[in-house]
Amino acid sequence: MQLFQLFWSFAKVGLFGFGGGPSMIPLIQEEVVEVQHWLTKDEFLDAFAFGNSLPGPIATKMAGYVGFKVSGWPGAAMGLIGVAVPTIIAMIALGSLYLRYRNSPVFENFLRGVRPVVIALLALVVWQFAPRAFGLPPQWLKNWALWLLAVAAFFLSIRYNVHPALLIVAGGLLGVLVIH
Repeated sequence: MQLFQLFWSFAKVGLFGFGGGPSMIPLIQEEVVEVQHWLTKDEFLDAFAFGNSLPGPIATKMAGYVGFKVSGWPGAAMGLIGVAVPTIIAMIALGSLYLRYRNSPVFENFLRGVRPVVIALLALVVWQFAPRAFGLPPQWLKNWALWLLAVAAFFLSIRYNVHPALLIVAGGLLGVLVIH
């Protein structure tokens, strides 16, 4: 039963995660932390941070990690199948419709309406993760080094187009060497 629950939880994420991997994070968090209680919020944040430091799509990494934590290798397989297979089937089934109607005003307006919702859901994840990333109040304002690191990473990414992998590795190294 738990293997089916892993499959179904991640299948819902795969089916409703419009916009790709990052837009799936709020759906994964809701399913994994709030509904199923497989991870705490802190465990989810750690898995998300660690997953972002590795190559590949974040949704599949999270599905594999959560599945493995819940039910070992069979759970990892079910999480991965759940997040990937429905999306693959939908892409094949709907691909021909997309090619046929991609210039339709209705279809364009649908996508125009989905994009801000995806951004809002990503902002919600940032809003929920910020206190855990910078330290819970009242300490979060005192952790100036963490704020400086976040601002520097944002600036380097925007201004100099520094690759995210380099920023992640640098942040981890600074965390080990400087920020205790």
